[in-house]
Amino acid sequence: MKESDLALQARHVGASLGGVAVLYDVSLGLRAGCWTSVVGPNGAGKSTLLRVLAGLLPHSGEVDLLSQPLQAFSGRERAQQLAWLGQGESSADDLRVYDLVMLGRLPHQPWLAGPAASDHAAVARALSATQAWDWRHRLVGQLSAGERQRVLLARALAVEAQVLLMDEPLANLDPPHQADWLLLVRALVAEGKTVVSVLHELSMALQADDMLVMQQGRVVHQGACHDATTHSALEEVFECRIAIFQLAGQWLAVPRL
Repeated sequence: MKESDLALQARHVGASLGGVAVLYDVSLGLRAGCWTSVVGPNGAGKSTLLRVLAGLLPHSGEVDLLSQPLQAFSGRERAQQLAWLGQGESSADDLRVYDLVMLGRLPHQPWLAGPAASDHAAVARALSATQAWDWRHRLVGQLSAGERQRVLLARALAVEAQVLLMDEPLANLDPPHQADWLLLVRALVAEGKTVVSVLHELSMALQADDMLVMQQGRVVHQGACHDATTHSALEEVFECRIAIFQLAGQWLAVPRL
């Protein structure tokens, strides 16, 4: 695969948290215009890898975004091209929902300038896509955990970046809204966007185009979600305590009893 076909690339990346090594010599390439799910047991380094790819964590090795070194981007340029939805993100409870989502447009606004018509249009699209438009005048502190998660997703969508990284985006979402998230991701990919998501919901992760399987700070497998070798790698890192099978044309992962 040519480097121009990759949205993100890592070469010999290592990272530590609190002086403890978490990632070891990770090299990978994530296809542009595709959805890649990142899976593995607790403590495998999934969230740390995503933070490194987002430029949020010091690391050794090299990371490229859209075929350019990540450090070649200014903070503003990177924020225009790469949107981030972190795990358990906090937000100001006294902000209106609309104003919180508008924060996603800051990378596109000139210094000290107010939102333009294009910014308001992007926020409206993002709130509508996450079915949060009706709450736009509510305070964030008045929302349930699931509603807050959808608003944070809307903030990431409002960036309208080419690459979207999401760490546990399904947290606090009920099954219908998880299904809505899946449809939203597929729509983004259909537009040519790149989505990378860390997921614990393995059956949902198997709906992606590609899967990155991690264990103990290393990538142990990368491949198509429909591939038998990917299924074998996934079962192995979970000590064969899950089974993968196909039902109604979809791959599912269930506990092995």
